[in-house]
Amino acid sequence: MRKTPLNQLHRDLGARMVEFGGWDMPVQYSGVINEHLAVRNAAGLFDVSHMGEIEVSGPQAFEFLQYATTNDVSKLIDGQVQYTALCYESGGVVDDLTLYRFSADRYLLCVNAANTDKDFAWLQGLHRDSSFADLTLVNRSDDYAQLALQGPQAAAILNKLTDVDLSALKYYHFAIGPVAGIEMIISRTGYTGEDGFELYCSAADGPALWQQLLAAGAPLGLIPIGLGARDTLRLEKGYALYGHEITADIMPLEARLAWITKLNKGPFVGREAMLNAKQAGLPRQLVAVKLAAAGVPREGYPVFCDGKEVGYVASGTMSPSLKQGIALALIDSAVAASDAQLEIAIRQRHVPADRAALPFV
Repeated sequence: MRKTPLNQLHRDLGARMVEFGGWDMPVQYSGVINEHLAVRNAAGLFDVSHMGEIEVSGPQAFEFLQYATTNDVSKLIDGQVQYTALCYESGGVVDDLTLYRFSADRYLLCVNAANTDKDFAWLQGLHRDSSFADLTLVNRSDDYAQLALQGPQAAAILNKLTDVDLSALKYYHFAIGPVAGIEMIISRTGYTGEDGFELYCSAADGPALWQQLLAAGAPLGLIPIGLGARDTLRLEKGYALYGHEITADIMPLEARLAWITKLNKGPFVGREAMLNAKQAGLPRQLVAVKLAAAGVPREGYPVFCDGKEVGYVASGTMSPSLKQGIALALIDSAVAASDAQLEIAIRQRHVPADRAALPFV
């Protein structure tokens, strides 16, 4: 089992640890609901050092990434971040990721922890089999610690520890500078739907950064947050999670991710399959629902319409903010396009589920 450089600090704080994607990770410290509401109302600090980082550099780095990813890399400027995906030729998703542009010939990909080795091997294979010879791929995952500072007080907390002008740092942009005397990437991004930052520093500096941030943020309500609240926070905002809303068998177009799938930008891996599927009519669509009665929708629960099973819950939970069951469900496109009543099978009951707009919160 792999450990982040901060594992002992989590244990010292009394975190409940579990194996997650091959990593020993904190699920909760003070409880999922308490942590969730802290991020919504004040601030939370996440150790996301398990995430993978892959560097792509060289004269053909741009052309390679434009072909390898679904979004349009030509829209990026230096210091900007883009949400995108890697897809198979079948149109299914290898992984979703954030792409950082340092220059026209240097990029950093932040990928999901459990997919890091798979993603790197896939990129290496694509490099080998393509005409993009003049580039270098390096798995830098062991070099970085990554902390996410999220919540309405995030900027006020970080301002205590850095001279970087955070007011000039736009959403989905990044800067290089010191925080608590440690040089790092300061990225105005996150997975909670709140304002916040993802901070990339050297692995050796991770524990010191964690302690400095918690000390600076404590007066403003900052507490450590585990993976449990990270999942409820992202689901309230309708964000996709690999292995749930997107998989090797689910196209981005089916998962409400057409906005990161630029079919008109030119050739990219998976484009032809997606064009064909779009022309034929996508069989499934992701919909957001709220339960109209008591219950908690869970991953895999069947979804029914007029007595017929029409899909399943990709992700579901009891929303700590709404105190109501919410879910993202992958269902037949014809049903998704209608206003027919849905029901989710929870144990022996079929619980009515109303269509909802995203984000839930």
